[in-house]
Amino acid sequence: MVRRGDWMLERLLERGTATAVESVGGRWRRVRLEGVGGLDWKPGRHVRVQVGELSLRGARDLLRTYSVWDYDGDALELRVFGHGEGPGARWAGELEKGAEVMFKAPEGGFTVREGAAGHLFVGEETASVAFGAMTRSLDGRARAVVEVGDPADRLPIEGDVAWLERGAASAFDSKRLVEAVASLEGLAPGTVAYLAGEAKTCQAVKRHLLHDRGWPRRDIVVKPFWTPGRRGMD
Repeated sequence: MVRRGDWMLERLLERGTATAVESVGGRWRRVRLEGVGGLDWKPGRHVRVQVGELSLRGARDLLRTYSVWDYDGDALELRVFGHGEGPGARWAGELEKGAEVMFKAPEGGFTVREGAAGHLFVGEETASVAFGAMTRSLDGRARAVVEVGDPADRLPIEGDVAWLERGAASAFDSKRLVEAVASLEGLAPGTVAYLAGEAKTCQAVKRHLLHDRGWPRRDIVVKPFWTPGRRGMD
């Protein structure tokens, strides 16, 4: 018997079929969902994927957020970073071709600012899916500073990209990203900065831009994806 809460939640979700589930280097898995036409997607937007049985009480813990790598009008592509042992990691590791996947339609305001003089992207692995989609839409007319724990975890990001390697160090409150941004030269006035990934690092980079560079607040877009201890992320 389908409970009323489950039925109501399922009506809010889209359904797609996993037609590809495979490793694409490092800890990344490619998930392709087909049969999902008519979605409103812009590069940088995300979807909330059902990774377990839903109920009204447990929905928050059983939906995971993933930036969309690409969407062609019928098929949606995700890049899922395999880390930790939470529900999202288990879902990505156990998902098989042919499985039905339920998700909320793409949403979010972390998208490219039209008409900007330039575009600067700063973050670590968890930001690189959104960055890849966004820089692709700009035909590589962008600069980026991206930190990874392992070179194998680099995703294709178009443009002038500075890669930082932290090895086994934590991505939390990364001083490396702040220092790398501080060393950048030749940034055109009117450049929009897109900061994403670990929350405390995003705020540190934002403070640098505001206070050290005099960057206009309106030209800084921040999208924190995670921070240690935050519920609902893995």
